[in-house]
Amino acid sequence: MAATHFADRRRNRRLAADAGLLGVAAAFVLPLAWVVLSALDPHADLRVKAPDGVTLENFDAILTSDITFTPLLNSLILCGGATLLTVVCAALAAYPLSRFSSRLNRPFLLSILFATSLPITAIMVPVYALFVQVDLIDTLQGTILFFAASQLPFAIWLMKNFMDGVPKELEEAAWTDGAGSLQSLTRIVLPLMGPGVAVVTVFSFVMMWGNFFVPFMLLLTPDQMPASVSINEFFGNRGMVAYGQLAAFSIVYSTPVILLYVLIARRLGGGFALGGAVKG
Repeated sequence: MAATHFADRRRNRRLAADAGLLGVAAAFVLPLAWVVLSALDPHADLRVKAPDGVTLENFDAILTSDITFTPLLNSLILCGGATLLTVVCAALAAYPLSRFSSRLNRPFLLSILFATSLPITAIMVPVYALFVQVDLIDTLQGTILFFAASQLPFAIWLMKNFMDGVPKELEEAAWTDGAGSLQSLTRIVLPLMGPGVAVVTVFSFVMMWGNFFVPFMLLLTPDQMPASVSINEFFGNRGMVAYGQLAAFSIVYSTPVILLYVLIARRLGGGFALGGAVKG
């Protein structure tokens, strides 16, 4: 009797857990289903429904230079340049934190952790004033610098944790052969922590790609606006929204991030290639 009661309780808990997971999955799937179905629907609205006839007119309407191609190019320039700058600076900053002991390491890391918790809206006013003074307002290079600076604290924290997993003995062997610190970083440490570099790259790029507030504040010329800002153009006055075109643009807008993940997914799942590296 007790065993049967216990089995029933386990089954009920498992069913409750499955129901909760299905609910969470539905919360993610339904918005994605709306985007895909609405992009093909000539009469799209806010409801998740089968299209009233499949059409590509929504894609034809948005695939123009002014609406899609120029904003996407601006986004690629901004996010690609800022991601490259972030990864390089994070690797150079994380290396001494990982390899050399100092009483300043812990306070510095705590300062980095504090910097990651600062809301971006709290610092935009002084940043805007600074950019006006140094003539970086309404420039792609200024926005790239701010993007990189805003993502750098967390990127350093991540990069340092991954770098701690690379055995220092490998570098010591390279130092014995005459290699310098920069050579050991670029030829030994970074290749062995490829998944870590991939994680930092994807995280930084995705966070920048979806950022609306920063380019909206720092860029003034419409021709320089990225796709994260130009998507606002689909929301018209008095609540009028071109839902089908908005959904089609969302699919095109998401494509670079998906492609980036697919390209480096093997590195993300490959693990650290350290097996047997310090034997012998």
